[in-house]
Amino acid sequence: MTQDCGCKRLQSGETTDRYVSFAGIDCDGNARLIMECIDRHLAIPERNNVFWQYFNKKRAGGSGTKPDDLFLIHSNINQVRELFETWEDDEAMALLVQLEEECC
Repeated sequence: MTQDCGCKRLQSGETTDRYVSFAGIDCDGNARLIMECIDRHLAIPERNNVFWQYFNKKRAGGSGTKPDDLFLIHSNINQVRELFETWEDDEAMALLVQLEEECC
């Protein structure tokens, strides 16, 4: 059974190519959407653990300068991918793949 975190991919009528220009690619907006997906998953207690507590502390700037969403996702992409795979969140996974291909 596929879980749906309720996040939606940003759509653009334009073809994107990060190697030509980031024009038409909303990296910050897509990163924000992924963070919303992560938040929805972590709102369910059994999906939270010590790593995600660390992640949220780092996200809030609790261990230094507050990183932007794109940097934090990129730095922890395997853990984010595992979260979405574990809970079969295909929509969030598609958004993560898009972000990785276009922005990371």
